[in-house]
Amino acid sequence: MNPITFTVYGHAEPAGSKQSFVPLHPKTKEPYRRPGGGIVVSTVDDNPKSKQWKKVIAKAAKESYRGSLLDGPLVVTFRFFRTRPKNHFAKYGLSKTGAQSIAPDTRPDVLKLARAAEDALIGVVYVDDSQIVEEHLFKHWGEPARLEVEIREAVEAEVLLFESAVDDRPPWERTA
Repeated sequence: MNPITFTVYGHAEPAGSKQSFVPLHPKTKEPYRRPGGGIVVSTVDDNPKSKQWKKVIAKAAKESYRGSLLDGPLVVTFRFFRTRPKNHFAKYGLSKTGAQSIAPDTRPDVLKLARAAEDALIGVVYVDDSQIVEEHLFKHWGEPARLEVEIREAVEAEVLLFESAVDDRPPWERTA
């Protein structure tokens, strides 16, 4: 199978941190309860902007991939391009050309950016993000701001090669 590739234009938003809370009834100030008596707990993404970003990712994926949901092990690459702030050029004394080779090392971290993308592709490209067995994450300066995605099925030879390279015996049982 050929890799699935697409580009999502826009400012990437992080996801991953969750916030849980118990909603209270406005008059009684008691927690809402389920029919069985359990207390209702709501969990939301820490970043309210991530919901819209996930929709943009899902839409771009639907436009480029129309096949059935992938259900085996996957190898995924996410390349996040962030627009460099204008003050960086003066602050660091960099020319526009030289500035492009330095990667952004500020928030948000690349793992939280990837979590938003992984979640957005559930039910669009693959069944569940737990299918990702290998993931490559990159954060670059670049214009326009965008996310470049590549998803491919893991080849059996890759998985077998990795498994043969892994020595899961305790250190005292390994020979030098």
